[in-house]
Amino acid sequence: MNQFEHLKEDDTEDQDETVCNREEDGSINNNRRKTVSPAAGEHPLQYNYTLWYSRRTPSRPANTQSYEQNIRQIGTVASVEQFWKFYSHLVRPGDLTGHSDFHLFKEGIKPMWEDEANKNGGKWIIRLRKGLASRFWENIILAMLGEQFMVGEEICGVVVSIRFQEDILSIWNKTASDQVTTSRIRDTLRRVLNLPPNTIMEYKTHNDSLKYDSPTNLTQLHQLCQEEWAKMNPTYCGKVVEGYPKCLTQVKQFKRQCYQILIECM
Repeated sequence: MNQFEHLKEDDTEDQDETVCNREEDGSINNNRRKTVSPAAGEHPLQYNYTLWYSRRTPSRPANTQSYEQNIRQIGTVASVEQFWKFYSHLVRPGDLTGHSDFHLFKEGIKPMWEDEANKNGGKWIIRLRKGLASRFWENIILAMLGEQFMVGEEICGVVVSIRFQEDILSIWNKTASDQVTTSRIRDTLRRVLNLPPNTIMEYKTHNDSLKYDSPTNLTQLHQLCQEEWAKMNPTYCGKVVEGYPKCLTQVKQFKRQCYQILIECM
């Protein structure tokens, strides 16, 4: 049994203290303390962890400045009990809308590629069909807080990204060049998430993400598409090609429905 499970039912006391309040304009009000430490009798985590939330409009180009403006620090936890009280107040990822992200990182590490702890690292990426994000997010953060990856200080944090067609789960580590560590993280992910053997997992270095953050011309975009296509598993490529006619039919049907609605409104 995970070390957190026996405490999950004990966090009903003192839940009147909200961890994250939403103001009238919808923004997040940060209720974080300068120093966070376990209270007497609590079970301390090996590291303090900070939760962040971000949301942006997909039509707007992403850059470092806009990303920093959109990301909000919600709070920090130092013990198992603090985590469960905190977690019980949060919206589950599956209930988020639009282009939203939750980031849970070790205290002092910003969920940004440029952060000193992240700049030489990378991340494992798992793409999820809609409806799985909440369960997988809980499983991966419990594995991280419970130190199940057994890679020392390599783990930086985890991210769940809610998108329109799919959701994305990723775990960040410090050293992209350490293949032994990245392989162990991958294998542990498969185990704690109970992933099927044919699940496609992609490892991407933060240097690659920085290099191709926002292509500024068609040549860069073409190069990016070629490199990303080359990284895809052949089985996945086959599924994409195989499913294309079905997707095209759905798009055509959607366009017809929109046209019909437009005519009825005229």
